[in-house]
Amino acid sequence: MKRIAILGSTGSIGRQTLDIVRMHPEHFAAEILVAGTNADLLAQQAKEFNPNIVVIADESKLDALRSQLESLPIKVYAGAKAIEDVVTLDCVDIVVAAMVGFSGLRPTLAAIKAHKPIALANKETLVVAGQLVMQQAAFNQVPILPVDSEHSAIFQCLNGERHLKPKQIILTASGGPFRGWTREQLEKVTPAQALKHPNWSMGAKVTIDSASLMNKGLESIEARWLFSCPPSKLKIVVHPQSIIHSMVEFEDNSIKAQLGMPDMRLPIQYALTYPDRMPSPAAPLDFATYSTLTFEYPDRKVFQNLQIAFDAMEKGGNAPCAMNAANEIVVKYFLEGKVSLLQMPEVIMETINRSSFIADPTLDDYMQTDAECRIIAEEILKQR
Repeated sequence: MKRIAILGSTGSIGRQTLDIVRMHPEHFAAEILVAGTNADLLAQQAKEFNPNIVVIADESKLDALRSQLESLPIKVYAGAKAIEDVVTLDCVDIVVAAMVGFSGLRPTLAAIKAHKPIALANKETLVVAGQLVMQQAAFNQVPILPVDSEHSAIFQCLNGERHLKPKQIILTASGGPFRGWTREQLEKVTPAQALKHPNWSMGAKVTIDSASLMNKGLESIEARWLFSCPPSKLKIVVHPQSIIHSMVEFEDNSIKAQLGMPDMRLPIQYALTYPDRMPSPAAPLDFATYSTLTFEYPDRKVFQNLQIAFDAMEKGGNAPCAMNAANEIVVKYFLEGKVSLLQMPEVIMETINRSSFIADPTLDDYMQTDAECRIIAEEILKQR
């Protein structure tokens, strides 16, 4: 029995993780459930899975959550500090890090220092502080098991090849809902249009990042740290069918790919069961249905966020942290209809340029950079 702490249990990844727990109750137990603000869904999950502990990040929801669970022997806490504390407990065997955005960094570091294996779905943790996180993971001998479908695919392709240095890591991208659109067509897109992803069911923030191709930029930075891969060896290929989840090319020009239906339960389960496999709730791939797989390269002049991410990765230091903070702000404004899709990269670039660059940041530097860049981005947006 593997006891799981799910950080972000009410989000898309958290709910799908619980699907796996539900399917394999003899193998997995939801020991700790953590949510941001959705106290009602967290309470429903707690009633079904009977965890040891639940935590709500929004402290104003603590009393309401306790009242819903008062008849059950479940410990109920609230706040960021509580989240950091519970992931270190002896009752946790693995942590699914699926909190959205910068908020996932500190709990992930706390779990690593407590020697807990990490099933990482929060890409921003490595985008913001990849060097620090991977150093801590190596020092504490903690495995970082990727949950993103692309990174899980790369991880699987590298099995048995770890002694070799890949010639190239190829991340596939669906292209999002606006694949092939011109800048003129993108000028008036709405949040509702951007939220209609053609292949994947994800949370709002990740879906908007996918529409702007920022998601692929964030994933590239994540891959850079997960697989010790220099930016020059990372390549993006648009693959609209989302059947090939990513590929690895070796020195002999041979390419390994991992294929499967676009279902996040596949990579989640693989991270939880590695190095073993077991039956999955995901549907099998029918080659007759997907008889044609196509590929193209992304247009970085139209989807500028992708180029911004690669530039920040090349610059290093706290530049990716600055980019991530600005992006979280512009996504929020876009969802509120206060900024256009094409204005988003402009605000991100200006924020990076106006922020203080630190070549070798500490954790405190990352925290300060995040706070500073959120303020800068807000100021830029309010002037528009």
